[in-house]
Amino acid sequence: MKQIIFVCMAILLATGIAAAQDDAAASLTVSEDSHDFGTIKEGEGKVSHAFVVKNEGTQPLVITRVIASCGCTSPSWTTEPIAPGKTGEVLVTYDPLGRPGPFAKTVSIYSNGKKGSQILTIRGEVN
Repeated sequence: MKQIIFVCMAILLATGIAAAQDDAAASLTVSEDSHDFGTIKEGEGKVSHAFVVKNEGTQPLVITRVIASCGCTSPSWTTEPIAPGKTGEVLVTYDPLGRPGPFAKTVSIYSNGKKGSQILTIRGEVN
């Protein structure tokens, strides 16, 4: 009987510690998760949009990698840790050369935040 009580108390303690650590984590949020470029002209070259990311947690947020869904889209991002309450950015650039018609591309942000990853979308139409 004592062993059962001991095991139950150990589980409750471990759960409480895990919950407390989760509250202390970094948390990535974005002001918008998609952007529509509208109609763009192929001959005018690349278009870019900066997504603002904010750390809503209590620990520094580190963006570890950002991956685009195809080679026509290239991301760049804030590489320094983002302090709690501060912002950084993910700049997404789309190259319309040789790609007429509508497009919808995604970019995945990976970080030490609670969610682990965040997906951003860009769309538009190339004339």
